Amino acid sequence: MSKIIPAVLAAKPEDYQRLGLTPGAPALWEDGLRTDGRAGSFEWWYFDSKLEDGSSLVIVFLTEPMTARKSDGFAPQYKIELTRPDQTRYERDVFFDAAEASFAKDRCDVQIGKCYFRGDLHQYEIHVQNEDVAVDVVLSGNAPAWRPHTGHIFFGRESYFAWLPSVPEGAVQTTITQNGKTEHLTGTGYHDHNWGNVPMMNLMHHWYWGRAKIGDYQVISSYIYGAKKYGYAEFPIFMLAKDGAVLADDPEKYLKYSEQDAYIDEKTGKTTHKTLVYDYDDGKQHYRVTYRQEGSLTRERMTEGMPCWKKTAARVLMGLDPSYHRLSGSAVLERFEGDAVAETVTAPALWEQMYFGKDRP
Repeated sequence: MSKIIPAVLAAKPEDYQRLGLTPGAPALWEDGLRTDGRAGSFEWWYFDSKLEDGSSLVIVFLTEPMTARKSDGFAPQYKIELTRPDQTRYERDVFFDAAEASFAKDRCDVQIGKCYFRGDLHQYEIHVQNEDVAVDVVLSGNAPAWRPHTGHIFFGRESYFAWLPSVPEGAVQTTITQNGKTEHLTGTGYHDHNWGNVPMMNLMHHWYWGRAKIGDYQVISSYIYGAKKYGYAEFPIFMLAKDGAVLADDPEKYLKYSEQDAYIDEKTGKTTHKTLVYDYDDGKQHYRVTYRQEGSLTRERMTEGMPCWKKTAARVLMGLDPSYHRLSGSAVLERFEGDAVAETVTAPALWEQMYFGKDRP
């Protein structure tokens, strides 16, 4: 029987000291480049938004594609996904040579070709252009930059995954030019920064992640399952804010999480849930956030397109069957006073299921 390797969310005083971090106060440099391009490392800056006309916009700048690399050095890429209210979808992955990109270390300032992603933990400017579309975004934060403890999950001694929600929720102004038409749209948006020193598929089995602006509330929620060799270790993550202040963010003690209404997604082949419930009760305040699926924006089985031998090696020999599912629907927030619901607010929401391993119902 294989020995289970411990995996922990770094949260002790010595963890903060070792990583050079201040509890509860993310610094500007944390949103700058954190990796050095060594093989297996990864890093990206992510933005998503829900716009006033019902469109969804996602932009990601990456130091390299989301696959394990066998050689050192950056291989820059940006991704854009624009989904219209009628579900018409535009998606592009654009790749560049390392010499065409720069990544600042002291702040978020990423330049890839003529495109950029830059900001200061409060306001960000994003520009993407290609032969099909040009997009400009200004994101202004309504909730403070935050991270779950140090934001680092360690798998064993040295391998880690790190995450900084730089703008948990903010106001969005965007200009989109496509097919000769220019639109100026507003909405609500989110930005986070992810990095690590080992491919994620080596560390994690799957996760759910979501964020939403629900009335005057902002919520970030996630539930991460480690890979089999880490005993499928579970990491609950939850943050609720209002009026620029964090109300709740200690899920290890106070969160009850449940996945409901399971079904097998026919495209990814994975067990997916139409309902996710994050119930946070610390004895003084009680909130429940429920995600209810109404549609799918992206469904990808990542081994599709691989040569048959490589696909077989991934699925059979390595136990991998990576898939990605971005879901859409509504998020419902309930605030309790005693046993009674004192407030209910509903809003559109986006969330995702990332699955590296084989299905594990």
